[in-house]
This record gives sequence, C-alpha cells and structure tokens, in this order.
Amino acid sequence: MLHNKELLLVFSFLIGCISCGDKKAEKKDTSYTSTETISNEKWIPLFNKKDLQGFTMKISGYPLGENFGNTFRVKDSILSIRYDGYGDDLQDRFGTLYFDKRLTNYRLKIEYRFVGETAAGAPEWGYRDSGIQFHGQPPETQGLNQPFPICLEYNLHGGNGTDERPVGAACANGMFFEIDGKKNTTTCVQPTIAKTFHGDQWVTAELDIKNGKITHYVNGIEILSYANPTYDPDNETAKTLMENNDTTVKGGYLSFQSNSHPIDFRKIEFIEY
Repeated sequence: MLHNKELLLVFSFLIGCISCGDKKAEKKDTSYTSTETISNEKWIPLFNKKDLQGFTMKISGYPLGENFGNTFRVKDSILSIRYDGYGDDLQDRFGTLYFDKRLTNYRLKIEYRFVGETAAGAPEWGYRDSGIQFHGQPPETQGLNQPFPICLEYNLHGGNGTDERPVGAACANGMFFEIDGKKNTTTCVQPTIAKTFHGDQWVTAELDIKNGKITHYVNGIEILSYANPTYDPDNETAKTLMENNDTTVKGGYLSFQSNSHPIDFRKIEFIEY
C-alpha cells in the first residue's frame, strides 16, 4: 500500500504527463478546414442585405453599371439574380456582379441556393450553373460584349434531383493554375471530393486564398486545392493585365456570375489576411 507521501509523488507525476500532452497538442497544425474554427467576429459582410451598395454590374452588350432587366436585385434581405426581364431569349447576355474592392489574400463565405427555372434561350450547360469569380480583371477593363472576365472561378452547380452534378470545380478564363504540381490542361478541373446538392436547399461555399494557394470548401468540407495562378500570355486580354511580362496573378476582383439560372444569396462575407 502506498503512503501519503508516495501517493503525492505519483499524483504529481501524472499531472506532469497530462501537462506535457497538452503542450504537444498545442503544437499541432492550427490551419483550419472549416468555418467552425473561425470566430464569427472576424467575418466582414460584403452584402448589407438592403441594396447593391459596394457592387457594380457588367452585363454583356451593356455598359458597366447598367442593370439590364433588373438582373441583380435585393428583396427581403436576399440578393437575387433573375431573368424575368429578358423575354424569351437570353441571347448570351451573361453578366458579372463585381465587388468594388481589389482583393489578394482572403477567405470568402457565401450561402446560396438555386431556384426556379433556367432562362429561356439559355445554353444547355446553364442549368443550375453560376460561379464565384475571383482574381478577375478590373471591371472597367471588361469589353462591352465580353461575356466573362479574365478570372478564376469556383463553379456553382445544382443537381437535377437524380444525377450527380458536383459543386466546386475550378475553372479558368485567360489563366492557368497548378494542381498536384502540374498546370491544368482543361478549362475546368473537377473537385477531388464530389458533393451534389439537389433542390432549392441553402448551401455554404467557401473560398480560401492565401499566398498563391487556393482551396474550395462546401458546407465546411475541403473539396479541392490548387495553387500558383498565372495569366495566359496567348490571351490578348489577359496579356494587358501582366506587368513587365510577368504572368504571375497577384490578386484581382471578386464577382458573381449571372449565367442563365436564378440564384439567391443570403450571406456574403469575408476575412482578409
């Protein structure tokens, strides 16, 4: 049987071991993979839930700032993209809603849902399709009839109730990026983890950009990671964005697509690094 003094020594030893374990735990990688580890106090709203203050639209065929057909609108604290003012033919009048500030390193979080029917005259790929565009060209440089900006894209897809249609592909327009150390050879690269969301459910998409590394998340799960975006020197518009023939992409403008299908956003917020 242990005496009081011996018990005290054993107890002290155990406490020391626990403390050592705690210190080891503190040295673990603290990089996060979901918003659960980010304080809610750090997120800055980009959408004020009242109007389109802080955003500028560009619709193909119309001057910068003209909101043809009331495409982009706010009602009941929801930012919506609609096509009820386009008649019976979309006529490839794709649009872009730019956030007015140039960004470099940041984490973006949005809550979105697809609703309703695809616009009449939309391309086949336009069904429940939209996108978060980033590292984009300045809004004032987008041509009058240029359908999409030079940018990278977190592709937003919605399911049709039956087939798998994963959200979160990485797409590039006038740019390249590296995935698994190799330059992409296709316009879009599918997510490593496939998640399809059917119906009109709300989905949380996150985009993390830090020092050339880009990561996509959906509902807190990492689904794709890639790095080192560069401009395509063979793209005439992309070439105008290069400085001293340097193809490195060092930031750009954040925007949201108006492709062909109605979509709602109830939250758009970010954290700058």
